[in-house]
Amino acid sequence: MNENPSASLLPFQFEVLARIGQLLARSLDAPQSLREVLRTLEISGHLSRGMIAIVDPDSGDLSVYAVHGLDHDDFQAVCYRAGEGLLGRILESGRPCAVARLGEDPRFLNRLGLYERDLPFIAVPIHFSGTLQGVLAVQPDAQDDGLLDERVRFVELLANLVGQSVRLSLEAAQERRSLDQERDPQRRTVRHRPGFGNLVGHSPAMLRVFDQIRMVAKWSTTVLIRGETGTGKELIANAIHYNSPRARGPYVRLNCASLPENLLESELFGHEKGAFTGAVNSRKGRFEMADGGTLFLDEIGDISPAFQAKLLRVLQEGELERVGGGRTLKLDVRLIAATHRDLEAAVDGGDFREDLYYRLNVMPIVLPPLRERLEDLPKIAGHLLERLGGMQRRPLRLTASAQRRLVQHHWPGNVRELENCLERAAVMSENGEIDAELIRIDKARERSGRRPAGAAPAPLPSHPGSTVALPSAGNLAAAGADDDSEPAAEPSERERVIAALERAGWVQARAARLLGMTPRQIAYRVQILNIEMKQI
Repeated sequence: MNENPSASLLPFQFEVLARIGQLLARSLDAPQSLREVLRTLEISGHLSRGMIAIVDPDSGDLSVYAVHGLDHDDFQAVCYRAGEGLLGRILESGRPCAVARLGEDPRFLNRLGLYERDLPFIAVPIHFSGTLQGVLAVQPDAQDDGLLDERVRFVELLANLVGQSVRLSLEAAQERRSLDQERDPQRRTVRHRPGFGNLVGHSPAMLRVFDQIRMVAKWSTTVLIRGETGTGKELIANAIHYNSPRARGPYVRLNCASLPENLLESELFGHEKGAFTGAVNSRKGRFEMADGGTLFLDEIGDISPAFQAKLLRVLQEGELERVGGGRTLKLDVRLIAATHRDLEAAVDGGDFREDLYYRLNVMPIVLPPLRERLEDLPKIAGHLLERLGGMQRRPLRLTASAQRRLVQHHWPGNVRELENCLERAAVMSENGEIDAELIRIDKARERSGRRPAGAAPAPLPSHPGSTVALPSAGNLAAAGADDDSEPAAEPSERERVIAALERAGWVQARAARLLGMTPRQIAYRVQILNIEMKQI
């Protein structure tokens, strides 16, 4: 078989590929795009009875999503389990399937009642980012002419093109389910009423965070949650909303880093019918959905400068216009944003608008990284093991040696990394007891003092000519480490900042000059590193 999929394509198929590529690029409405793809295949590609099935994220089954030639009511309940029928075989194997005469294959189940038994049948997997997302199936409109293999290659190329649209459809379906759940007051009360159920910690830094949540929850003030990836920023946002007077209103979430700018604008602000190709109906944006409640925007630091200006107007005026619309909508939305980025540095570098920064940073809540509150680690680990034990239906226990092993690690991935580490150990435990041997951590990263890429704040620069006295490496052993464990080779960022402040007589501007920073940057680090300023 030819390794180059395009080498044996029929001439007209190149035109069809280009047309479908343009169609998918123009449209922001994923379901409509997929239906248009199937229609185009029949009209221009000589491939009839097109069908797209997607993998249900909850059950793992294939559910029929779009069919050209049938009404939605005729296929909405049709699904296939792994290994079931021709489509189920693709779900199981991840490989394409081609049949020269459909009626002769005993695996054909004919659940749709659509296909001609005397014609060929082609079905291929739809992948996105290396993951099987669904299946694309078509039927050539003529009997096998010896070009079945070439048509399979053509359909595989089509499946690659529609992978992104299928992924967007899956995410939209998940969001709809989440919104439906959040609109159930009883479920919301049961799951979230305490608000602090998933927040664990008794360290001074976390107790301050809990106090801040209680104070800010009472008001509609904009909140900016800051901290490294994996510290639990979304949990903080949940606690604020469900302990606020808006708890009975909608709670809408969006990760700003997950969508390109054109999709982000439509997703947040909504669009009117005919605003762009595929906009067959008007649609509310996340701001409108959150009217009377709370909107949580995660990774706010990743939005483009152009979109920052659009978002700023909405925050300033409390109103917006849908994409393609001229009607101004007045909204009552409480905004909670989160980021792992150093926004002060982004402002200084011109990557983030200063006016938007001040609009968001009304009430900052800074989450300390796990390595700076190791006294919380045993309690956090116990909480995570209790949840994992419920999933595995058995009790899980962490030995003292395992705890000592955990506190020796730098935890660049914070609580999320800890959760993954414990889940891996729980899977490997025969009797539910997790000892040090089951704690698998890269030794090169243990207590290394290195910060993960993209963490906030960025590591302080090193200046060879600086005379700032730094603490010795021997004082940097993590809490609870064994006496014979190796000391960290580098001082932590917190210790470097404190050393600079002490040398500068606790004058932040002077300490900033010693470290080669701006006053805004060092003020941010004093805040995020929970440094108590001394009055001299």
